[in-house]
Amino acid sequence: MALKGKTAVITGGGSGIGRATALALARAGAHVVIGNRNREQGQAVAQEIAALGGQAEFLRTDVANVNDVKALVAHAVAKFGRLDLAFNNAGMDGEQKPLHEQDEALANQLIDVNLKGVFWAMKYEIEAMLRNAISTKGESRGAIVNCSSVLGLGGLRGGSLYVASKHAVIGLTKAAALDYAAQGIRINAVAPGPIETPMLTRFAGGNLQAHAKAIPMGRIGQPEEVAEAVVWLLSDAASFVTGHTLPVDGGFRAK
Repeated sequence: MALKGKTAVITGGGSGIGRATALALARAGAHVVIGNRNREQGQAVAQEIAALGGQAEFLRTDVANVNDVKALVAHAVAKFGRLDLAFNNAGMDGEQKPLHEQDEALANQLIDVNLKGVFWAMKYEIEAMLRNAISTKGESRGAIVNCSSVLGLGGLRGGSLYVASKHAVIGLTKAAALDYAAQGIRINAVAPGPIETPMLTRFAGGNLQAHAKAIPMGRIGQPEEVAEAVVWLLSDAASFVTGHTLPVDGGFRAK
């Protein structure tokens, strides 16, 4: 799944699934532009890619700020000449409380990050990709993967707003895939199950194995396993796949 010479933007690329995907894309030959709210984490991943012989850029990005998102895409195009690939991964988990007890300010923040952040990213990524020419070989103008969740395919007690935001990401993915299918841009989503990330560690109170019991494969997933799915969806190996949500969940949603 060589991506040599292609330019990829990743939001939330400083840790967890985002970091693993940045590294996987770099190993596949892509130039990687990392957007992350935590400057130290984002710069560390860019340096890690450079140490491996790849090319990476970092720009501090808060996806809740439309100007930050616009600047991230513009930076990728200015540095590498075009944008080919994007993984919209930035997200937050919100409060675990019954709906009527959830804080209004935190609720607004969650929607700004998990839903509007993906929308803004897609808007400017697609605008950039539409400027790419389709070659005589019929290659695509670009490919986008959005990060939803297995909770975007179901529900969770106490997680109403987070669940709603991840369902919305799948809806955005499907509708946008139809908008641009004939214009050479593929848009898909991944739906990770319990993955060993800082977010899951916080959610589980440090007890990750409590979640493993609910997984048919009997274990928690690794960020690299989601990253490989993302790289496949972004690559020409998935050239006839668009509007799809791929669970990476150890069989959780097969039950």
